[in-house]
Amino acid sequence: MADASRVLLGLGGCVDYEVKLTADVMAQLVADYGIVAAELTSPAEVASERDLVVSILGYLARGGGGEHFVASAPALETFAGRFPRRVALGGTSVRAGILMSRLGVPSTLHLVTVNDTVRRLLPPDGDYLASGTEDTCYPHLIVQYDQGLRIRTGDLDITAPYPNRLIYVNDPANGAMLLSGDLGDRLRAAEVFLISGFNAMRSAAQLDQRLAELRAHMRQLPPGAVTYFEDAAYHEPAFSRRVRDALLDAIDVYGLNEDELQSYLGHPVDLLSAVEVADALTAVHALIPVPTLVLHSKYWAIALGARASEYADALDTGTVLAATRYCHGDDFTDSDADRLRRQPRRPESVAFAAALRQRMGREVHCVPGFALDVRNPTTVGLGDTFVGGFLAALARKRSSTPRLD
Repeated sequence: MADASRVLLGLGGCVDYEVKLTADVMAQLVADYGIVAAELTSPAEVASERDLVVSILGYLARGGGGEHFVASAPALETFAGRFPRRVALGGTSVRAGILMSRLGVPSTLHLVTVNDTVRRLLPPDGDYLASGTEDTCYPHLIVQYDQGLRIRTGDLDITAPYPNRLIYVNDPANGAMLLSGDLGDRLRAAEVFLISGFNAMRSAAQLDQRLAELRAHMRQLPPGAVTYFEDAAYHEPAFSRRVRDALLDAIDVYGLNEDELQSYLGHPVDLLSAVEVADALTAVHALIPVPTLVLHSKYWAIALGARASEYADALDTGTVLAATRYCHGDDFTDSDADRLRRQPRRPESVAFAAALRQRMGREVHCVPGFALDVRNPTTVGLGDTFVGGFLAALARKRSSTPRLD
């Protein structure tokens, strides 16, 4: 069996309640709460189920995805109870670890919350360390909606232009992000280390303390280990820069999606315009000056940096597996992934990749996405699946070189 200690994935994790929106339930909620079209802007605070419905409708109208703190945990439970729901494990590190296990690459997870559901659903070939001293459960609400979903009632008539997912959270364990005292010892054996999850924190003082603790633990990483940081939507947007300032010099690969890219820039980017994307990459890389910047979207995955071409296989593996999940959900098989890998790439993405390479040269490597037409796609966990595929390919590549210890 492969050695789970080679890959350490952190830092949080959770139980997810996954629901898919239906027009009839949403229309009834709009009517019950007297919601009107003029309200469909992001509420300053999601403090009730009504606020939650308004927030969801605003995203649905523009086909957007996002993540938010919800002040009322009961509102999450109430809303989730209105739809059939699937219980799964969430958090970038946990979803990536589950995917990697399926690929034969076990890992060690750092968790901040553990309970019977977590223990039952964790990969059997891996390991975990937990920072909590007792069982806790703070479910995250994952809302999926399909392209074309139409909500029409009163003066409101909106149709989702794209499928997407939304995440709503009230989670004290991930908000505190306690680190296990054993983390540094575990990092001594790690060849790949994933950092994610600080986006759920809400106290600046706690965040600074955790970042200092993490830096101390990371001093135990062996020379040559690869540290991958995956960005996310911060519940407190100002904390994004605090995290970057504390960790940038210790990060080898920094991953983000198109929503996070556009949030940094403050304006939309045409993801199929080589000119606009090249300008966006240059601007974000100046803001986040890491050795390798990885940007993943539904159209393509890009690595930017002097070593970009070294991550070609990792980019492709992440892209193939995210597309497979989009088509088949959690229940995809190896043959599903093999079959999808042979499907044609999006013609417009292929043309974009060539134009971007011509414009930016050897410091960029772009893998085109696939031409997919799926009636009921899975939109949750696609970025996490990309990360898992990327890290699995990276770990396999590194394990082909014998260790010296």
